Amino acid sequence: MGLYMDVHKQIDYWRTSSDEDFAAAQSLLEKGHLRHCLFFAHLAIEKMLKAHVTQQTNDIPPRIHNLVRLAEIAGLKLDPEHKEFLREFGVYQLGGRYPDSEQISLDLGIAREEISRAREMLKWLKAQL
Repeated sequence: MGLYMDVHKQIDYWRTSSDEDFAAAQSLLEKGHLRHCLFFAHLAIEKMLKAHVTQQTNDIPPRIHNLVRLAEIAGLKLDPEHKEFLREFGVYQLGGRYPDSEQISLDLGIAREEISRAREMLKWLKAQL
C-alpha cells in the first residue's frame, strides 16, 4: 500500500510539474525569450513522459532527456507523427542545456508553432495517462 501511494504521488508530481513548466514556457514566449520558452516546453513534455514511465514501471524514471527513449520505456504506442515530433523536439533541450550545441535560429512564428505542437502533444499524453 505504501508503494502504491508513492507511485501515485510520483505521477502526480510529474503531471503538476509538467503543467507548471508549460505555463512558464508560455510566459517566456510572451516575453520573447524563445530559446528558454522551447526549453521549458521540452521539459514539460519530458516530465509528462516521466509520469508515464512511473505508471508503467512503478519506479522513478531514469534521469535522461531523450523524449523518444522515455516514450519507449513508458510503453507508449506512438504513431509516426508523434514519434517524429518527439525526435525533432529534442533539439530544444540541447540549446538550453549545452551552450556548445548547435544553436537553432528561432523567430516568434516558429516558436509559436512549436509551442502549439507541444500543447497538442501534452494533451495527447495526458489523455493516455
